[in-house]
Amino acid sequence: MSIRLEVVEENEAALEAWAAIKSRVEPDDPITPEQVARGLTPSRLLILAHLDGRLVGCGGADLSTLGGLAVVKPRVLPDARGHGVGRALLDRLTEHARALGVEGIVSYVDDNDERSTEFARRSGLNEVDYQLEQTRAIRAEEPPPDVPDGIEIVSVDDELLRAAYDAVGEQGYEDMPLSRSAWMPLDQWLRTEATRRGGSYVALHDGEIVGYAGMWEHANGDATAEHGLTAVRREYRRRRIATALKRTQLAWAAQTGVRELVTRTQKGNEPMQELNRKLGYVDRSRLITFEGPLP
Repeated sequence: MSIRLEVVEENEAALEAWAAIKSRVEPDDPITPEQVARGLTPSRLLILAHLDGRLVGCGGADLSTLGGLAVVKPRVLPDARGHGVGRALLDRLTEHARALGVEGIVSYVDDNDERSTEFARRSGLNEVDYQLEQTRAIRAEEPPPDVPDGIEIVSVDDELLRAAYDAVGEQGYEDMPLSRSAWMPLDQWLRTEATRRGGSYVALHDGEIVGYAGMWEHANGDATAEHGLTAVRREYRRRRIATALKRTQLAWAAQTGVRELVTRTQKGNEPMQELNRKLGYVDRSRLITFEGPLP
């Protein structure tokens, strides 16, 4: 069988093809061509894979938000596996990762996809973490938030989004219980956070930002939205600010026709997972984080 890899150029047809394959392989985490385009950076490589002329896979590699690593994601349709396509994608993506000067790679695999988890292990990667996906069906009416005294919650605009990065965003990423320190460049924050501005909020105390909760667009359309970062400044934690931000987002969802919210939290952040459950979120799936040295 013949395998051909194609580097994705920044054009509409190629981005649509990449998004379509990725969404078929990972139906719980679909993506639109617009979202793919928004995530393009000078360091990012996107690949399409053909088997005997048929488009069967895709892959991406870029610098990771985990320091010193590149994120590498080979994806192959289930009925095209076992013919070397995944290995060809991984080799090409790893070559790109090596050119980025990193010390290792990180990849993410659905816990229910046994074939892919075994592929990751055979490739020298080890399980180090997981992300728990939780979902919340939105009722026709959601109760208003119980906002703590002295706290004001307002929708973000461009200025507040930029200010939230310095006020709570950097702290939020620093404090994530991950396998290594995380970072989020400002330009990436401005591109990817709060893509649904109406559902993204900051919490203010005496006019200063002390909390943030972002909301993202979802590939399933306007009836679904995904939580971005939820973070509260260290000295203001355990004051019900995160709960008030989440309740505000639930009320926004009910008022704007959103029927489902999706959120992901990593291992070690069980308090947030439990908060979500108390707010009516249910566990749906787990995404395993694999790390390892460059092959």
